[in-house]
Amino acid sequence: MHFFIGFVAGGVALVISFLLRFFANGLFIPELAAQTLFSLMPGAIESQAVEILGPLAKQLAFAGAIIANLFLYGALGVFLHKTYRRLAYKGYLVNLLQLSLISYLILFAIAAIMLEATQFLSQPLPISLIALYLLPPHIAFGFILSYKFRRQVARQELLQQMSSTESRINIGRRRFLHIAVAGAIGSAIFFSGVGLLSPKSSKPSDKVALQPTKSPSSLEDVFADQRLASFVASEVTPNYRFYRVDVNILTPTINTNTWKLTVKGLLNNPLELTYEELKSLPAVEEYATLECISNKIGEDLISTALWKGIPLKDILEKAQIRPEATYVVFKCYDGYDVGIPIERALKTILAYEMNGATLPQDHGFPLRAVVPGLYGMMNAKWITEIELVDKTYEGFWQRQGWSNNAEYQIHSTIVTLGAALKYRFGNIGSSKFVLGEKVPIAGIAFAGDRGISKVEVSMDGGKSWETARIKDPFSNNTWVLWAAEWNPPAEGRYSIIVRATDKTGKVQSTEHQNPFPSGSTGYHKVDITVEASS
Repeated sequence: MHFFIGFVAGGVALVISFLLRFFANGLFIPELAAQTLFSLMPGAIESQAVEILGPLAKQLAFAGAIIANLFLYGALGVFLHKTYRRLAYKGYLVNLLQLSLISYLILFAIAAIMLEATQFLSQPLPISLIALYLLPPHIAFGFILSYKFRRQVARQELLQQMSSTESRINIGRRRFLHIAVAGAIGSAIFFSGVGLLSPKSSKPSDKVALQPTKSPSSLEDVFADQRLASFVASEVTPNYRFYRVDVNILTPTINTNTWKLTVKGLLNNPLELTYEELKSLPAVEEYATLECISNKIGEDLISTALWKGIPLKDILEKAQIRPEATYVVFKCYDGYDVGIPIERALKTILAYEMNGATLPQDHGFPLRAVVPGLYGMMNAKWITEIELVDKTYEGFWQRQGWSNNAEYQIHSTIVTLGAALKYRFGNIGSSKFVLGEKVPIAGIAFAGDRGISKVEVSMDGGKSWETARIKDPFSNNTWVLWAAEWNPPAEGRYSIIVRATDKTGKVQSTEHQNPFPSGSTGYHKVDITVEASS
């Protein structure tokens, strides 16, 4: 009984805490717990979790933290009832203070331990504010416990005057009611939290009807086929379809009125720039593809956008790099950090716009790095500080075991058979075809800033290969679209395979390698069925 009282009161406390997090950027302990888990998890284990569960891994961690927090409140209900019985005669205010203060101190201690252990906090807060934000939920928690415990004492006195049979019936009804209320509160918190993490079916306001500022080569040959119109139109990924992978449960919210970019380290002229000062500098626009290092062959953690921002080279030249500087370190609002060689940094854009719109919060507002040739984990978001150092720097994921080289692996994917990149391009095409019908087969190929020189397609499981057409990419830092026409010679099952060659002459690896620690390799294959015409 006392466990369920604590569970229900804890549910109310979590609702209040969640509202403070959502509307006042307060601390929500389940969010902190999930991020602490991510901070402590070795890269190999994290990679397996993502491989098995995908985006659900983060949602389950958050949901599990909510449930664990509710059970902790239930245990507190049992413990605090014992202390209440000893001090019940002290009066209402003393009881309320006792029940609120003990739970407050326990949760504050747990939060302090997690803050010490984690490297991330979506909304960094001073300890004084954290202490303040924890007060209202635990005052409510103590109030509910005090009210329920006092009523329980009164009920027990009343029950002594009732028959034992009637007592058991009433107790059973009340217990059922408590379980139902606890389940309803727990479910409400669970689904509201998971709802914030789940992809929305509606298209948010950051969608941009992008008109490319660079004209592609005129469409011809297979790319002019109307069956590829939707595929070609998706060469640039709208903001709402652009993949997102980071350690945050809820997106960091940054106020540009107080935000500043600090540039320090091995420099003769360290800088500090406001958001408006940064945007007043000469800007560039560049198309670039980003891909998560945990992306498996044929999956969709890859996207292309038009980025606008400041060349990092211009800022570093203004700050006057010292000769001994070899690495540039990005430090971020949420505690994330990563370093890249200075040669890469001199080609990097500090982006504040994405596809013609202000950089969305999910993608690093107000400032993120777009680093040519390196996996997404090196393209830091929510940047607040840039530091130049004189040695190789290992960032968060590198300390977890992921590659610090992080150059993109060559890979290619079949898209139009409906088997891959469904969210980036839509479910284009079918896995069934009719004999005598010429079929366009198309997809993407990517090798970072090394570019793609050739794409080959096999219609017979790798026994023979033909060269596909390649559409001119928007830049050397984007994926390329490839396409080939195929006229099936007979009905039956066929294995379609694709491979790519980059502009250095290196051919895509045949070896299937899991994402950890250096990115996936291997051929993408799709099996299709060709049927006789009716």
